[in-house]
Amino acid sequence: MTIQWFPGHMAKARRQVTEKLKLVDIVIELVDARIPLSSRNPMIEEIIGQKPRLVLLNKADMADTNRTNQWIAYFKEQGITALAVNAQAGKGLQVIVQAAKEILKDKFDRMKSRGMRPRAIRAMIVGIPNVGKSTLINRLAKKNIAKTGNTPGVTKAQQWIKVGKELELLDTPGILWPKFEDPKVGYKLALTGAIKDTILNLQDIAVYGLRFLAEHYPERLEERYGLEEISEEVVDSFDKIGAKRGCLMAGGEVNYDKTSEIIVRDIRNVQLGPMTFDFIGEAEKDSE
Repeated sequence: MTIQWFPGHMAKARRQVTEKLKLVDIVIELVDARIPLSSRNPMIEEIIGQKPRLVLLNKADMADTNRTNQWIAYFKEQGITALAVNAQAGKGLQVIVQAAKEILKDKFDRMKSRGMRPRAIRAMIVGIPNVGKSTLINRLAKKNIAKTGNTPGVTKAQQWIKVGKELELLDTPGILWPKFEDPKVGYKLALTGAIKDTILNLQDIAVYGLRFLAEHYPERLEERYGLEEISEEVVDSFDKIGAKRGCLMAGGEVNYDKTSEIIVRDIRNVQLGPMTFDFIGEAEKDSE
């Protein structure tokens, strides 16, 4: 299965990012801490090239803290500075400017040695839709400048935004890559709300979520839905959850659509606790 989703404004955004790259000192790449690998756009990698970069793992409160620390260490091994942040609550944002300064120290030292006047760091924020770029910008700027929304594709144009005297941000629309070769990437993006629910079948997303929970967080699955044990057959879990949540149709049959909505919503709203869907081994496998 290959999932394709590449609206026209995303193709335009790619061109804009490419054109504006020469205007900035550093690229701030925002990823979802729950899926630090799956929410990275490989197309961005091609566009950015050797431009200095800072990776922010946003929504860190929704992710498994131990795995987030593992991902930060992984990025460090790749020569990339990464920070865990929670833009919604404003946590971890105070170190962003300092981290950018450290990354760009050599460049600004050279500028100073040539007699150039100090100026604000110019940064471009990039990331896939619904990863929290607008929320981050508004927090940094301390006012509602960028539009926010809990559905993908809210930001459609670029704008420069001043953050105090030390940082100027160029916001960009979220860009997804043209297609997902690995179906697991599509399911992870859908499960965390990065792509529209209409792209994939909600029951398929819920099945992926249940199987992931059964393998990696079984005790949470049992506790949340009052399951005495988890069956190897995912349909059994569906039936038990649907019955316990009152998702029944005439004749007592389980309404799988309603049950799927509950499961996906619970995962997105962290009702089963913070969790991370990407593992370091997957990144190492991709780089082989």
